[in-house]
Amino acid sequence: MTATSDWEITPYTSADREEWNRFAAGSPCATFLFDRGYMDYHADRFADASLMVRHGGKTVALLPANRAGDTLFSHQGLTYGGWILPERHLDAAAFMSLWQEWLAFEKRRGTAEIIYKPLPHIYHRIPSEADLYMLFRSGATLIESAVSSTLRPDSFPGFNKLMKRQLKKALQSGLRVAETTDTAAFSVMLAECLRQRHSAVPVHSAAELELLRSRFPDRIRIFAVEAEGAMQAGVCVYDTGIAAHAQYIASTPLGRELHLLPLIFHHLISAEYASRRYFDFGISCEDGGRYLNEGLLRQKTAFGGTPTVYTRWRLTL
Repeated sequence: MTATSDWEITPYTSADREEWNRFAAGSPCATFLFDRGYMDYHADRFADASLMVRHGGKTVALLPANRAGDTLFSHQGLTYGGWILPERHLDAAAFMSLWQEWLAFEKRRGTAEIIYKPLPHIYHRIPSEADLYMLFRSGATLIESAVSSTLRPDSFPGFNKLMKRQLKKALQSGLRVAETTDTAAFSVMLAECLRQRHSAVPVHSAAELELLRSRFPDRIRIFAVEAEGAMQAGVCVYDTGIAAHAQYIASTPLGRELHLLPLIFHHLISAEYASRRYFDFGISCEDGGRYLNEGLLRQKTAFGGTPTVYTRWRLTL
């Protein structure tokens, strides 16, 4: 494909589901969150406006998106989004042509602005950041920058001194980390933890988390530690194959007293996901990055994480 190629841009329909999933699964800049089995679990909340791009009758790009009024989002129901591209034969010049054709397509549809969430580099199988270049070329404005904490398991620096002491105590307790399928118990603990410590609620209900885990059992897994007959700490991991992401982290007062989170993260980093390129602890920001939860960040830094940034951009048409 060249910069002068003709692009056929069409709205996604349910009839495209198999083709969409097949293309997304082979893309170097996509994760299982772009599978329609994940995207469509909350289809009732968002007006889907996803796009498919074909060249010569062959699918060459996808855009997970939804619409609210005259604003196009990529996609509000996902942590990250952006264009899903092929591994080969679409360079930055060709993508520039596609991008310009896309903006013209959106103008014809009455879109006034686009809110765009690029895929963070830690989820790329190979580098694919032509969209960042085109955001710059198009005059997009950065409206969100949230700090996450990420490490490389193959060069894990280890916990800091405090976490090492806590891990030692947890190991001496004889308690063990185990994978659990008890999504309900984890969700109850998570909701209470978020309410008490952050005045927040989980993005997913217990039923939604169970549904997604049942659809992606190898990708969405929960690891927990029990003590005194109940779950006292747990981490829900989203595994993309490249990066393992701690989607939810929860503990009870007893779990914190027993230092069970260091025990879980030591197991995840050194054993369960040691072969992943990255382990991501998640963001420590609120209000689009304008507030940094320094206590939460310190904890993730103590586990060995260093800054990775998740961004969001506004493009006015």
